[in-house]
Amino acid sequence: MGIELHQLKPPKNAVKRRKRVGRGTGSGRGKTSGKGNKGQKSRSGGVKGPYFEGGQMPLVRRIPKRGFKHKKRVKYEIINLSSLEKFAENQEITPEILKENGFIKRGPVKILSYGGINKPLIIKANAFSHKAKNLIESAGGRAEVI
Repeated sequence: MGIELHQLKPPKNAVKRRKRVGRGTGSGRGKTSGKGNKGQKSRSGGVKGPYFEGGQMPLVRRIPKRGFKHKKRVKYEIINLSSLEKFAENQEITPEILKENGFIKRGPVKILSYGGINKPLIIKANAFSHKAKNLIESAGGRAEVI
């Protein structure tokens, strides 16, 4: 009644016979089993890793370690006061407005004092340099930390 499991066979040429190495010189893969002559690479487990340098002290261990990266460090987008001169007097400047105008891409904003400012602005940012905060307040504006 139809075909049964014990009758199933793979299609012709679908199964490739495995190479039987080391089974006599007549097989074509006898004696050294296709591994060439003697040496480290002809023996089992003889292939060393990509950074093995023949036993000399590896480069990774010869070069000293320096510094570290703090995982919780805040990476600020920097804005200078001189670039905020385009905005109108008493305008409120937030990170969203800076993003709309192409000053920043993403992330927290820090205002630096480079260039100075002459008009009063209300600036809301994640951080201010001490000098930038003083310059904004001396121009009659406000520096608010979000």
